Amino acid sequence: MGIGVSVLLIAAGLIIALAVHATVSGLDLQVVGWILAAAGVLGLVLEFALFAPRRRYAAPVVERDVVDPAPRTVVEERRTY
Repeated sequence: MGIGVSVLLIAAGLIIALAVHATVSGLDLQVVGWILAAAGVLGLVLEFALFAPRRRYAAPVVERDVVDPAPRTVVEERRTY
């Protein structure tokens, strides 16, 4: 379920739950509206929490050798940004 579908479910559910005052035999439209809105909120939360990538672009890793003033001593330094 994408972001658009989630927003659509939230909007339709809230409209049905809060603005529609029709009666249907054997069906409570307010409950149906709240269920649709809750499904939309759940879908939106899942979309952002689970399906969105944690990081879009990986930070570059800089590796270089730094020569210490002492003779024959090499210090390796790795910086991660």
